[in-house]
Amino acid sequence: MKPTRKTHPVIKIIAIRILDLPTPINISLWWNYGSLLGLFLFIQITTGIILAIHYVPNIELAFSSLTHISRNVNWGWILHNSHINGASCFILFIYLHIARGIYYCSFRIKEVWNIGVRIFIASIATAFIGYVLPWGQIRFLRSHSNYKYFFCYSLHR
Repeated sequence: MKPTRKTHPVIKIIAIRILDLPTPINISLWWNYGSLLGLFLFIQITTGIILAIHYVPNIELAFSSLTHISRNVNWGWILHNSHINGASCFILFIYLHIARGIYYCSFRIKEVWNIGVRIFIASIATAFIGYVLPWGQIRFLRSHSNYKYFFCYSLHR
């Protein structure tokens, strides 16, 4: 008699994805980076949506909006800091996850590697758009006083 996890159709799908997953014998702490990426992605999406509700995308009010979120919104300071630090941790764990894949020669499985490269390029594109798109808080260009007047006033005339 076969076990239920191999005969029941719903449990069989779950068992194939979770229990019967081929893993190496020398599994180590390096294999947790994929799940940590999922955790930090969830934190980024959740805090990003909540912060976007309170954010004002206007050049004159962008900094005041961030100050308002940090000071006046309930738990706004922790949302803001977890969103900032979550982005740094997400990038760190992406690179550690890729390093683990290179170390264990995961690139030999072409389907897995192709999906990973697509996810990596999508995350880079998302981070770039999330940084460049809101013109009200251009940190890179507004930090240099020479470019501030050119970009702030020439784009909105």
